[in-house]
Formats: sequence, C-alpha cells, structure tokens
Amino acid sequence: MQPLNITWPGYGKGEGVTRDYAETVKWLRKSADQGFVKALNNLGWIYQKGEGVTRDYAEALKWWGKAADHGDARSQFDIGWMYHQGQGVTQDYAEAMKWFRKAAEQGDAVAQRHIGGMYHDGEGVTRDYAEAAKWVRKSAEQGDAKAQHYLGMMYSSGEGVVEDPLMAYALLSLAAATDDNARQVFVGFEGKLSPGQKAKAQKMADEFKSKYQQ
Repeated sequence: MQPLNITWPGYGKGEGVTRDYAETVKWLRKSADQGFVKALNNLGWIYQKGEGVTRDYAEALKWWGKAADHGDARSQFDIGWMYHQGQGVTQDYAEAMKWFRKAAEQGDAVAQRHIGGMYHDGEGVTRDYAEAAKWVRKSAEQGDAKAQHYLGMMYSSGEGVVEDPLMAYALLSLAAATDDNARQVFVGFEGKLSPGQKAKAQKMADEFKSKYQQ
C-alpha cells in the first residue's frame, strides 16, 4: 500500500471542494502518521492558527517537534519562534537561539535573519553588531528581502560594517523589488546620492544578485 503523501490537501486550499479545515486536519493526520515531514509541519501550523481545531500552542509544538526530529529546518525555526515570542512556552531567548541555529545551520534564510536580529538587539546574547551583520548577510545572500533591507540599513548607519551608502543603496534596491517596507525606505534614500553614485550602486546591486542569487 502506497503511503499518503499529503501535506496540504485540497480541502485546506478550497481546491475543487469547499474549504474545510476539519477535513484538512483529518487527511494531514493520515499523512503525518506515515511520517511525512511537511504534513507534520502543517499540522503544527493548523494548531498554531486554530484552523479547523481549537488553537493549541502545546499541540503545535508537539507536531513541530516531531518534524524537527526528522531534521526539518522549517519546524526548527517555528519552535524557535514560539520560544522567542513566548507562545505556549515561557519566553526564552536562549532556547529560541538554539532552535534558530539548528535551522540556520541547514541554510534556512529566515532563521539566519532572526539570529542576526537577536545579536543586533542583544536578545539572550551580548549585543554584537558585527555578528548580527554576519548572520543577516547569510540571509541576504540567499535573496531574503527583509535581510537585504536590514543589511542595507546597517551599511547606511555603519552598524557592524564599514559605513557605505552605495552598498546601502544597492541592498535596499534589491529588497525594494519585493518588500513594501524596503520600498518606502529606498524611495527616501534615493535623494541622498548623486546620479553617478546611483549608477555605481546599481552596478553593485547587479553584481550582488548575480553572485549570490543564481
């Protein structure tokens, strides 16, 4: 008998059927019981959001824990976020950092960005702008727009990096393509550079994108 590889069935999306989260939970459980990691992660989200079930953070953590046991980076990040926010658990930045690192070491760009943010703000660690820039850069190089925005602002202010308005412009221009907040900042930043500087900065943006975002 073939296993049910169901991660987010049509009932949850309303594809060809009336949207029915209770039915989604039923089918996700069948898939999760057979060890499909994405189903385990999605069950965690179902309980975290309370869609088709009573919102239950402890139950969300349980399912994410099962997925994390399989090495799922997204679930590792989700557990870290719960500890960071204090949802269903006592807020614990050290525990959040532990789980973020597990995901970040697997290349999860969002986890890398959050580690950078924790070093920047001194959450559970000694504030360290250089360490913050290192982690945010890892995320930015993977194309994470929020990280590109974050790193651009660090270059603008010289936090953890040598102040460089051209690199700040380059990163903000990349982020602005998909991130509304970055777009608003970028519009205001444009007036600070001459046309020649903008041309150089745009070339830097193109080179950054070409090098890291294949």
